[in-house]
Amino acid sequence: MSELQPHQQRVVDEKAELDDRLGKLNVFITSNPVFGTLSGKDQELLTAQRGAMQEYSDILSQRIDLF
Repeated sequence: MSELQPHQQRVVDEKAELDDRLGKLNVFITSNPVFGTLSGKDQELLTAQRGAMQEYSDILSQRIDLF
């Protein structure tokens, strides 16, 4: 990969930050007992958020592949 343009580097950085947050959310959902104490609606929304974040990460990956 050649040197990235500033706007391309921002996309790479954004994906790295997103993936870090996504990993933390995934650990919370799958491993933290607090998740089980949340209301069903909160659990549903956090799970939906995880899916949306994963989709966003996948889109950023596709954009990065075009660099």
